[in-house]
Amino acid sequence: MFVVRRSVARLYPNGVQLAKMSGSQIGDLGSGAGKGGGGGGSIREAGGAFGKLEAAREEEYFYKKQKEQLDRLKNDQIHQAEFHHQQIKEHEEAIQRHKNFLDNLHK
Repeated sequence: MFVVRRSVARLYPNGVQLAKMSGSQIGDLGSGAGKGGGGGGSIREAGGAFGKLEAAREEEYFYKKQKEQLDRLKNDQIHQAEFHHQQIKEHEEAIQRHKNFLDNLHK
């Protein structure tokens, strides 16, 4: 697992941070000010239906953001794999050219 993190950090110097919230710090979503010290805004502090609606919208936002980030990471990995396969093909062709040159040199 350490190798994977190291290679991702090398490929993405700014780091790939996935949006997530810790369930232990927020308590019951939309029920008012939580344990974390910050209330999250006046609507969420008030609690009630609007607080729960706002909490649901916030959760949906972070869910979508995390999905976008994971999709982008997956696409980047696919493109990198294709790039490396192309490099392998080009290097194999270069090796073959050099072998042919050496074979013709000895004739």
